[in-house]
Amino acid sequence: MMQPFIRVAEIWLPDAAGEALELGAGLYGDRHAFAAYSRPMRFARGEGLPGAAWAGRHPVIMGSFTGSTFRRTAAAAEAGLTSGIAMPIFERETLRAVVVLLCGVPESYVGAVEAWVNDPDEDAQIGLHDGHYGGADLFERTSRITKFGRGFGLPGTVWATGMPAVIPELYRADRFLRREEAIKVGLTSGVGLPFEADPPRAWVMTFLSARGTPIVGRFEIWVPEDGQPSLVYLGGIDDADTAGRPERVAPGEGLLGRVLATGMPGASDACRRDAPWLLPAGADGDGEALAMPLLDPDGRIKAVTLWRL
Repeated sequence: MMQPFIRVAEIWLPDAAGEALELGAGLYGDRHAFAAYSRPMRFARGEGLPGAAWAGRHPVIMGSFTGSTFRRTAAAAEAGLTSGIAMPIFERETLRAVVVLLCGVPESYVGAVEAWVNDPDEDAQIGLHDGHYGGADLFERTSRITKFGRGFGLPGTVWATGMPAVIPELYRADRFLRREEAIKVGLTSGVGLPFEADPPRAWVMTFLSARGTPIVGRFEIWVPEDGQPSLVYLGGIDDADTAGRPERVAPGEGLLGRVLATGMPGASDACRRDAPWLLPAGADGDGEALAMPLLDPDGRIKAVTLWRL
């Protein structure tokens, strides 16, 4: 059975005083000891992985916990977790939440998690700020010297539109400008997410998967329906099985509907109840899923991303 790169998802929320982050929800699978260790923790602005994303107002990648400011290194190692990503959600100056994804490296892992940034005071293009590539060394070397204009490649497309994008088959996508290098190392699909809370800089996160080592079990993008208070499906990765997927989701309906109603990220350890179409046929257990909204500067939802761990 394929083991996704992302193993744990957490939602960290500001406390009542707005002085620290506390755990709002977590998806830990069978990592019970790590969950128990994490639940009482708090992070000040700039502290640990969640605090770094809060202070920086942009996504943060920790490619290795060893020697980093990650506060749970020993507990993470016991749980098989080696790296992490933190993505903040802001409404203007107010932090709503920080979504943290903690990752383990499967044997012979090939994949990429990248943070791209454009600073208009320094460059007219978007370039790599940080990345974690597993065994994709050739792809990493190319990526670190590559920049994209607005509207070019996956990072440039997300930057230009301000919307998430998926490329289910990189080897067929002319707009994926690193296609040749991706094919050589076995990368097959990609996701790009925009982050706009650090003006004038623009940030884009990209997640690239190989067929045998996916970033996540399944990924979908849902967007507000024109003129309606509902979400409709836009696109996804590993989503060929559409059985049970609704045409639209109303506020408050399941995991997606709760995020639509609140504008806050949500987590469920019961996909069979909250998003049953995410589970493959014959799957054991209830499944876990994360739903993360992408907000415009005024706090309105422009998309919701759905991740099955």
